[in-house]
Amino acid sequence: MAQLTDDCFAFDGPLMPLEAMEALIKNRVVPVTGSEIVALADARGRVLAKDVIAPIDIPHFDNSAVDGYAVRHADLNASGETVLKVSAKVMAGQSAIPDVGAKEAIRIFTGARMPDGADTVFMQEDTREDSGSVVLPSGLKRGANRRLKGEDIVAGSIAMPQGRVLDAQNLALAAALGLTKLEVRRRIRVSIFSTGDEIVEPGTSLSGAQVFDANRMLLRHMLEQCGCDVSDLGILRDDLPTLERAISDAASSSDVVLTSGGVSTGDADYVKNAVEAIGSLVFWRIAIKPGRPVAMGVIPHSNGNRAAFVGLPGNPVAVFVTFVRVVKPLLAQLAGAVIKPQQPLMVVSAFDYRKKSGRREYVRVALRPRADGGFEAIKHPQDGAGVLTSLTETDGLLELPDNVTSVKAGERVSFFSYAALSA
Repeated sequence: MAQLTDDCFAFDGPLMPLEAMEALIKNRVVPVTGSEIVALADARGRVLAKDVIAPIDIPHFDNSAVDGYAVRHADLNASGETVLKVSAKVMAGQSAIPDVGAKEAIRIFTGARMPDGADTVFMQEDTREDSGSVVLPSGLKRGANRRLKGEDIVAGSIAMPQGRVLDAQNLALAAALGLTKLEVRRRIRVSIFSTGDEIVEPGTSLSGAQVFDANRMLLRHMLEQCGCDVSDLGILRDDLPTLERAISDAASSSDVVLTSGGVSTGDADYVKNAVEAIGSLVFWRIAIKPGRPVAMGVIPHSNGNRAAFVGLPGNPVAVFVTFVRVVKPLLAQLAGAVIKPQQPLMVVSAFDYRKKSGRREYVRVALRPRADGGFEAIKHPQDGAGVLTSLTETDGLLELPDNVTSVKAGERVSFFSYAALSA
């Protein structure tokens, strides 16, 4: 289960910068224990539990990178064309490989093992055949178009380090090494629920001031994209004993309990009160917009498990932003994943904008091509954190740093696509 201490999120400042939050998670949260062996076909998105040591060299033997002619570079005329007799043909997969003799060339195909003695390959389109011989141009360097044994990976070296999140490229590498299974960390177990008397399930009838629950659908799919096992606890009403019991029960078998709504400072924010009653809630306001009211803490259970608690805001846009900037780093740390920092695409703002200093702000924008080959960012007309179409009708978020107070049209700004943020 989650390896957490009561003070793992301890922070006593009034408004936590994102960098401070990320540092706390990195320094105080220990990855979960436990691993399993899975087939390559089932390993995409999983986190390697230990280093993968290459059992073979890749390539496994010297081979040709092109279709052409394998020769001894020493036989070539440095100042003009060279004519060599074609003595044999070598196909990819052929096991019996003839040697190349002096003043000879061997017809060779891509991936075929290099003949002993040959060190250079001419591409067939650079040559011409002439009565059983081949005419070769001058100027080709020794070793051209030859793939050396082990030039990609040397047997015994670390092919993939522990903590790597496995994608299609990594799984292709594992297959090239002859592997069929990998040891990966177990999935992070996350329990989710929404709160509020006004929230109802899609498909039911609305009455009064009720609204359909969108947050659980959003969170469930984003968590699954992160490779988590998700337990959906549904919608819980604003009742303190019910919330205490539900959160405690979820903590018995979860690494993370994730909620939306009910963690602000109002009298009806029952989730905050419930967590404080059964666990240790270090509640802070993160220096981020949208999404400032975010809570983190620890929920101990009588069975000895300790689950992390994250309470997100109730508005769906704020849920999306705080998930990608707060929850994902926590999940990665718990999973023991080594995540490369995302690099923004630099675009040009097509609008003026003002913000407060001391907080990170994320602005929903659509991209439009520019004549110079770049892109400009068009701000969505509605800023509200409850406007879901501001996510569906835009391409991503501009990230405005804490110390920035204004953006002018024509300035270069950092853009993150939704696809990159959700990956």
